[in-house]
Amino acid sequence: MKYYVIAGEASGDLHASNLIKEIKKLDANAQFRAWGGDLMAAQGATIVKHIRELAFMGFKEVIANLPTIFKNIRFCKEDILQWKPDAVIFVDYPGFNLRICQWAKENGFKTIYYISPQLWAWKENRVEKIKKYVDEMLVILPFEEEFYLKHNYKVDYVGHPLLDVVEDYQPSDIEGVDESKTLIALLPGSRKQEISRVLPEMIKAAELFSTDKYQFIIAGAPSIHKEDYETIIAGSNIKVVYGKTYSLLKQADAALVTSGTATLETALFGVPEVVCYKGGGTSYWLAKRLIKVKYISLVNLIMDRPIVKELIQSECNPANMAAELKKLIENKDYRAEMIGHLNELKTKLGGKGASGRAAKIVVNFVNA
Repeated sequence: MKYYVIAGEASGDLHASNLIKEIKKLDANAQFRAWGGDLMAAQGATIVKHIRELAFMGFKEVIANLPTIFKNIRFCKEDILQWKPDAVIFVDYPGFNLRICQWAKENGFKTIYYISPQLWAWKENRVEKIKKYVDEMLVILPFEEEFYLKHNYKVDYVGHPLLDVVEDYQPSDIEGVDESKTLIALLPGSRKQEISRVLPEMIKAAELFSTDKYQFIIAGAPSIHKEDYETIIAGSNIKVVYGKTYSLLKQADAALVTSGTATLETALFGVPEVVCYKGGGTSYWLAKRLIKVKYISLVNLIMDRPIVKELIQSECNPANMAAELKKLIENKDYRAEMIGHLNELKTKLGGKGASGRAAKIVVNFVNA
């Protein structure tokens, strides 16, 4: 079978790559043409658009890049028509994917959505579009199945694929780690815009700690060029490591993490964390009025209570980051309590095997 897969961000590249790997176990001759990144390419997908060209963040940034987005939509439709896949698999990335999904369904292609758009957070009315144009919806968060049932739409809850990724991960050595020091991981995001806003604050927070006792290391995102980091960290003694985020988390004592999938990855490694978010002024103002969630981190959303500290906008400053980090490292009771909550989170997300369960549903549906 021929599968056309569209992922537009680093987390989508990760989960789509594992889905591809599992589909190949069930269909050895499967072919994949995709929008994605290096991980999907490593599983044998032919990448026609790389994620580094696709990650636009915030309302202003999207508007500024509208010509590119419309050009990408046209190219995607033409490419699908030319390749004639047996199914199109959409991985998160809703702004783009829902448009293509509607078009694909109207043009007779089977449509599968893996990792639901966060309709429970905003634009809940999009559920009608999903009911009409998505043939098979696979969800990864425990409360999403209930959300869709409320709208009379049956979905398949497969569990969270990060559980597999984290549990199966074999760490590699990171050059330059000083084991005599407390290691703090800095995860400033995977998009250029968020890194440019949050990383400078993280660097200033790091400067409030003694270099004799603490070491700070940045997890470099594969979609970001080395020069972009070097411009921000110039003059500091903080290093960037690439392709070693999980190895860094495996060794870290605590972390500063930009909101997104990374907050959940950090939690699943059992690392106490501080969640940091700083958006553009206009984007944040609009988001605050449109998005209806109590928390910005997946960790707190899944647990439905604030188990990790969230520093948002003006609160996302070096003094607050440093204060919370010190509390996580020096206050033993506070640290132990958070680690206990993170273990509870793992239990709530279910067991391993999400990618395999998703692949089985995909293959059965396409062959039906």
